[in-house]
Amino acid sequence: MQRSFADYDGFRKQRKVTRREAFLAEMDRVVPWQRLEALVEPHYPSGGNGRKPYPLNTMLRIHFLQHWYGYSDPGMEEALHDIPMLRRFTGLDAGTSRMPDETTILNFRHILEEHQLAESLFQEVVALLTDRGLILREGTIVDATLIAAPPSTKNEARKRDPDMTSSKKGNQWHFGMKAHIGVDTAHGLVHTVIVTTGKVSDYSMAEDLLHGDEATAHGDRGYADKTRDPDRPRSEEDIGPRWFVPFKRKKGCDTTPEQKRLNRLLAALRSAVEHPFRILKRQFSHTKVRYRGLFKNEQHVFSQFAMVNLYLARHHIAPGG
Repeated sequence: MQRSFADYDGFRKQRKVTRREAFLAEMDRVVPWQRLEALVEPHYPSGGNGRKPYPLNTMLRIHFLQHWYGYSDPGMEEALHDIPMLRRFTGLDAGTSRMPDETTILNFRHILEEHQLAESLFQEVVALLTDRGLILREGTIVDATLIAAPPSTKNEARKRDPDMTSSKKGNQWHFGMKAHIGVDTAHGLVHTVIVTTGKVSDYSMAEDLLHGDEATAHGDRGYADKTRDPDRPRSEEDIGPRWFVPFKRKKGCDTTPEQKRLNRLLAALRSAVEHPFRILKRQFSHTKVRYRGLFKNEQHVFSQFAMVNLYLARHHIAPGG
């Protein structure tokens, strides 16, 4: 059947702005493309006398699309052929441009992994947000989330991923890894990310999630010990931030009304740490590991939280980055 001009995107008289189109337009304005490209450029091949590589900006945008929409390398190649909106976002033209294949997309990710550039991208975003006054470094909220890995042994190696381990939450066991984060109390933006195997306790990572300049630190009962009681008097010998964790009901004695009130206030403050996790798992659908082994998944998580920060701060960042 022959298509009319009305079937083509450019000839529609009335066209609804889709959620994906609005999201991509917003992120195009928010992402500091030039600053991020400057980090990757020293490691990106120039081509020499061989085949000219794709523009770095195009490949970086494709990499971001994979994180936002969960595309695999073959799936990303197919999407670039199928979806005009994604081609426009990456600066590709189906009529004049050759589309990157899955191997090209894979090789770009390998460049980022080889030079651990995902962590550099995350730190650059944190530096941008700090420069804009969005990360004030006065207080930190710490928390961790479990990211599931396949527990099955029905694979070529007949084994589970040895870098992943089990962790008990409540009465249920979970197999995978943990993403530990430190969040600034001012705007709920992530300033520190540490990825560990699943069995590592939240408590053991608490101090590593602090940047050292904060006056206060906040966590749930998983981070509590005798030195972190909210009503513990501080002496001149005490160093580091003052910790605030919820009061625990002691055996045979209920918490006082004042303690309950403070627990509610602390819970309201700590809720900011859940927002990055919501974006990570619901907006970007990162609920399961993408790769085998801890290192590749760690690099993936660094990139994800860089984008989580940009998404959370999108209304505060002026266009142009």
